[in-house]
Amino acid sequence: MDAQGRGRADDIDPADQWVLNPTTGEYELRLAPSAPQSGVPRPRRAAPAAAGARAGGASGRSATATPDTREIPEVVPGPRRRRGAPEEEPLPGRRGGRGKTKPKNKSTGKRILVWTGGTLAFVLVGVSAAGYLYYRHLNNNITAIPDDGAGTGGFSKDRAINLLVIGTDKRTGKGNESYGDKESVGHADTTILLHVSKDRTNATAMSIPRDMIVDVPDCETTQDDGTKKVIAGSNDVRFNTSLGQGGRTPSCTMRTVTELTGITPDHFMVADFNAVKTLSSAIGGVEVCLAKPIKDTKSKLDLSEGKHVIEGEQALAFLRTRYSVGFGSDLDRIKLQQQFLSSMIRQMKSEDTLTDAGKVIDLAEAATEALSVDSKIADIKKLASLGQEVGKVKTKNITFTTVPVVDNTDRATVLPTPGKAEELFQLIRDDVSLSEVKKKAKEKQAAKLKGERADASEVRVNVYNGGAEAGSAQATLNWLQNDVGVTKSSQLGNAGKTLPKTTLEYDPDQADQARKLADLMGLSASALKPGEGNSETNSQGLPAMVLTLGEDFKGAGVKISGSSSAADLDVEKNTADKEKCAG
Repeated sequence: MDAQGRGRADDIDPADQWVLNPTTGEYELRLAPSAPQSGVPRPRRAAPAAAGARAGGASGRSATATPDTREIPEVVPGPRRRRGAPEEEPLPGRRGGRGKTKPKNKSTGKRILVWTGGTLAFVLVGVSAAGYLYYRHLNNNITAIPDDGAGTGGFSKDRAINLLVIGTDKRTGKGNESYGDKESVGHADTTILLHVSKDRTNATAMSIPRDMIVDVPDCETTQDDGTKKVIAGSNDVRFNTSLGQGGRTPSCTMRTVTELTGITPDHFMVADFNAVKTLSSAIGGVEVCLAKPIKDTKSKLDLSEGKHVIEGEQALAFLRTRYSVGFGSDLDRIKLQQQFLSSMIRQMKSEDTLTDAGKVIDLAEAATEALSVDSKIADIKKLASLGQEVGKVKTKNITFTTVPVVDNTDRATVLPTPGKAEELFQLIRDDVSLSEVKKKAKEKQAAKLKGERADASEVRVNVYNGGAEAGSAQATLNWLQNDVGVTKSSQLGNAGKTLPKTTLEYDPDQADQARKLADLMGLSASALKPGEGNSETNSQGLPAMVLTLGEDFKGAGVKISGSSSAADLDVEKNTADKEKCAG
């Protein structure tokens, strides 16, 4: 609904109709006397009657004052005067006039922010600055779930933000019991770890496959009656069992993500089937594109090739479809989900949404009712602040990717790809952009260790374990010989000492070999020790460098220095500004 549909003249900016109530000291919506106040309900609160206004008189009314139940929002930023209207007289109790007319050359983007704050947050966070208009009402919509100490305790504006978005397969809500497994306790069916960079120039949305084998740690949870219970962990189980199974709460999923990635989320948000339906409808639908028709009898999706605008039940069917796309796996379904979210982000950041106050309000209602959030962020002001931080990222710098996996031959599951998965986690931990928005990491890598490189087949190195996990030397040898072609390598067990940092010792005439191995392993210049490896020979009796794996070693094939760039990472990634056709 737009401004006109809510009883306002079509030449009036809705943000301009909020004025200070001198009695309450707060802002309220002032409409024309005949304008109906329909639409989104707002909390009502009695306000003191003006002195003498309702105390009786010639009309013969009772001297008992009738409470004023005008609808009063809690906080409203921004200008509040009709554009082009003449300056009004000061309101009683307010010093001076109502303020200056907004400059004509002021960007409309500033006015849009009054309504949206961080509009992107509706998609990946679940609230916008529309919450400022009726704080208490939206606050009452929010469902809070204890985080049980699994998160950081709160996001900060001066550091990177990590947000865990969990989509469950719980069949609650009207009509959802027909989607099979109506008794589902609600597992972590769709999970995205959203990382927003410290400087807010970029964001990475990493999907975690539900059928990936992980270790779920012990998890302390708060039960419905307020008591605490520690739920025992499980090793080598599907990721989706981190929620719902055995009474696990979203905090257990948060702990599982930390165990898997080394990243502790700040907060979590949980969405069920209803969230998909209501959010997609609130913005008037989401455009998707299909490279070929989809007719899925299980999800009940039936769409022809080409572009479609979907919402409600159809949007839910699109996100649940898997058997009619690609190989019919959950990984193919993840691609559909990422396409849908990318399109939703573009829609949210479009002028059609940003300038439509009705859409923003509808979306605020839908988001706060459909999404559950952790207890540390269950407040509309905190959510709006978080939304504004997320909303600073440009669409072209929001990158969707998926944890790289390999098939698990024993069952219909997948495993994190050795080396490659950890490298992706490391990039996120190091706040490196997958969209290469800043290029700093890439430039640093290119400038490092200038000079000639030997071919991998000519690199001679002996590998020792000097503080890494047991088996690291053998795992590194296997990676060097089988994956990157360093066949003239050996592993000689444990070093005689423990080192905090990995080192590479070499003779001056082995500098070209050292540079090549540094490139392969992500070693920094400080890790290289020239002139200290001349006492070693390899199994062929030839001089060999000495690689000692220190406590900073993260795994075979994982860049040690954390200086790798997105260009070095071989994973599928797409930015939210790109329109793609699935199928």
